[in-house]
Amino acid sequence: MKILTIGIVIVACTNVFAQHSTEKFTPLHFGSVKPTGWLKEQMQKDIEGFVGNLDQLVPDLINDPIYGMGRLQKNSKAKDLGNNREGDAAGDEQYKWWNSETQSNWWDGYLRNVFLVNDKQGIEKVKKYVASILATQDEDGYLGIYDKELRYTFNSENGELWSKATLYRGLLAYYEYTKDENVFNAVVKAVDNVLVHYPIHASSPFNSGTSFNGGVSHGLTFTDVLERLYFHTKNEKYRAYALFLYNDFSRTYQSEADVQLPNILNPDYKLKSHGVHTFEHIRALIIAKYASPNVEMAKALDVYLERVKNATTISGGAIGDEWIAERSADATHTGYEYCSLQELLDSYSLLFQKTGQAYLGDEIENIFYNAAQGSRNPDHSCIAYLKTDNSFEMLGTKNGEVEHDRKQTRYKYSPAHQDVAVCCNPNASRISPYFIQNSWMKEGENTIVATLLMPNVVETDIQGNTILIENETEYPFGNTVKFKISQKQPSTFTLKVRKPGWALHIKTNEKYKIVDEYIVIEREFLAEDNVAFTFLAEVKVNQDNTKAFYFSYGALLYALPIDAKEIIGKRYKDTFTDILYAPVSQTRYVFQKGESIRYKKGKVYTRLLNKNTNKPEDVVLLPMGKTILRQVTF
Repeated sequence: MKILTIGIVIVACTNVFAQHSTEKFTPLHFGSVKPTGWLKEQMQKDIEGFVGNLDQLVPDLINDPIYGMGRLQKNSKAKDLGNNREGDAAGDEQYKWWNSETQSNWWDGYLRNVFLVNDKQGIEKVKKYVASILATQDEDGYLGIYDKELRYTFNSENGELWSKATLYRGLLAYYEYTKDENVFNAVVKAVDNVLVHYPIHASSPFNSGTSFNGGVSHGLTFTDVLERLYFHTKNEKYRAYALFLYNDFSRTYQSEADVQLPNILNPDYKLKSHGVHTFEHIRALIIAKYASPNVEMAKALDVYLERVKNATTISGGAIGDEWIAERSADATHTGYEYCSLQELLDSYSLLFQKTGQAYLGDEIENIFYNAAQGSRNPDHSCIAYLKTDNSFEMLGTKNGEVEHDRKQTRYKYSPAHQDVAVCCNPNASRISPYFIQNSWMKEGENTIVATLLMPNVVETDIQGNTILIENETEYPFGNTVKFKISQKQPSTFTLKVRKPGWALHIKTNEKYKIVDEYIVIEREFLAEDNVAFTFLAEVKVNQDNTKAFYFSYGALLYALPIDAKEIIGKRYKDTFTDILYAPVSQTRYVFQKGESIRYKKGKVYTRLLNKNTNKPEDVVLLPMGKTILRQVTF
């Protein structure tokens, strides 16, 4: 197979590691941070709902033995996944590996949820799953979805690296929580098997012809696994291989090519790929940048992040409906996929860990508290596959727009979305645990950093001393945080808390200093101690890129709810159903400067001009995450 070449020097990845970019923070092991308060309650409801029951809602997908006795062979046929394939140009090959993504992403999210809330029944279920997966590992270390006659020998679309990435991420989380060395060793052996069969500088893992290769492109996220193994072992071979993968990805044909180095460095290039690919690939670029001394790699990351920013709505929802198609974000006309929300949040979290730039905490919180919460159904256990900030109807199509090449059904709420693809619901199960895991990090030997604000509790060691810190807060629904510190004896360490970008003032009895938008407290903390802050806020009237107005208070965006009629769709089992929403009214509103605005008890009060009557009306706005149909920009 001919390898496509590009007119740019691809960065060599040997003997460069003495010049690594400095990393600001150190991540914690999964399980070091657990949810409390409203966030824990929401996760418990999710386990009782679609997160904990997806294997019952789509059993043929979750229980497909694709990693074991059902491994793919030359004569394997595309599976009937129960989805509507109208307008699908991807071909049959992707449907062969799809179940690996569905089940591995779901298990990754499920096991993280049950561990974090200590769901004992779920934990036993996870233990049996992990044992069954490890039993499928071949003697040479292979742990994947292909029989011996196919593995590592592809020249077309395949899911070799992608199926491994989704599986190994969950296994590494399991290891970090349980400390089961057998699981860690199995992942190391499996990754080494990849390194042997796709040897560095002597193979092309991403060379798969010139046709659609979405699964191959997803496989670039194998760098997630390599990065985590580097975190655990500090073995440079993993980062060297991650850089090799990024370089190989950049020099071969990819149908999802936004992150290829030549495209990034081309000033005329605009993002056009499938959104979830574009946003998950940020992590591969970050890892490559930190594995390489090449200044062009650092420049590429800056350029790429700016392009992503242009594709992101005010709520943090980056275009994913499902291709970016060179568009700029729009509150009404560009939607975002729940998969994209999880992948962008995860990518920003990695960047936050590397750089420590405080603004990234605001971006991450914006995604979770606004776009992600606003894509959940506040009354039922289901999510929107696609959602817009201004959501005027949820009847399958994007605010009633017609797509001529397909029958769009993604704009609705579902516990599975099987008629499209069971990908967003598994990723919806991952987003809360990933958000929580990145809410605390370390800096150096003596500093613990509250990077993201939420009700949670962290347990970690600082210079051999075990410290427990609980953030007692209603955040983001209240802007007071109280850190309750417990340790065996008094000790001196530094507590850093990210100051939200929206905070006007800080009210506290603590002596502190502000360094790079972090509140820094360095003192001796008692065995039982407290640190409390109140972040003072006001309602802000903002304008988006179309000059439309929108309102925020603290970390939350506020929306005008639209009354709707609930329509029950497909039934799965028990009380799990698809749900569509038809608006009761088509009225739209605009905001006129000078109107009074006030915040009281979680609501924003103002006056908006009714476009139908041309008269002002008193209105009450709610947090975006508590709405279904809504108007956010005015």
